[in-house]
Amino acid sequence: MDKLSLFPTEDGSVTFWSDTFQETFHSSHGAKHEAEAKFVIPAKIAERARTQTQLNILDVCYGLGYNSAAAISCVSSLPDRRANLHIIALENNLEVPQKAIVAGLVDIWQPAIAQILKTAAEAQTVVTENLSLQLLIGDARQTISQVPTKWADAIFLDPFSPPHCPQLWTVEFIQLLANCLKPDGYLVTYSSSAAVRAAMLLAGLKIGAIAPIGRKSPSTIAAFAPTPLPPISDTEAAFLHTRAAIPYRDRTLYSTAAEIISSRKAEQNNSNLPPSSSLRKKI
Repeated sequence: MDKLSLFPTEDGSVTFWSDTFQETFHSSHGAKHEAEAKFVIPAKIAERARTQTQLNILDVCYGLGYNSAAAISCVSSLPDRRANLHIIALENNLEVPQKAIVAGLVDIWQPAIAQILKTAAEAQTVVTENLSLQLLIGDARQTISQVPTKWADAIFLDPFSPPHCPQLWTVEFIQLLANCLKPDGYLVTYSSSAAVRAAMLLAGLKIGAIAPIGRKSPSTIAAFAPTPLPPISDTEAAFLHTRAAIPYRDRTLYSTAAEIISSRKAEQNNSNLPPSSSLRKKI
């Protein structure tokens, strides 16, 4: 079992530090702010809630529930909302949302939203007049099979970083995510890794950049053509032509993190592409 410890962030919200992954669940800049700025706003949740009658979100790596909570908060606060909100959330460790409840971390949200998160952690299903939230527990590489194709208006991709959790950043898994995305939907993630972006391109998506929030690097937004996206910089594009852009692969969707990393390292060592270090020297 993962050992979780409390980690305060700069906006006053608190997240967990994972002993297993040696990372926090959110950036130190602010857990609540990150959920809003890196996921809800770029995915245009408010705009869609005003114009659609149904809004579907796939929340990958639900964790403490903050990304889903931010989406629920956004939609429920709109006086002119039209949409009923449907969320399918994937989470490997049910202890994370449950411990977040026990520690009172969800109380940063309005009481009604905090109650939704509590019910989800207890029963894995929440249904109200304008909302449904289904929490699927298990390896996301397998539970994603329960998500309909072309279902999601937005996908929040929020695993631990690629070096620590490569299983959910592979070409094969991102292809599964792309299969779940509507033709005009958005996939958003905090990562700007060249390997992740290359996997998105291989899955038939185009990529764009989200302005940096709490760090130097931008985040990533992806969609199918012809959906317009904010462009990535010339420097970011250049990294896609180095060994850093060799993606993680998991052809069986059952490989361990060590196997995925080892396979990628071998592919990088045999590649004719220049190393990313050659590019960094020019920056």
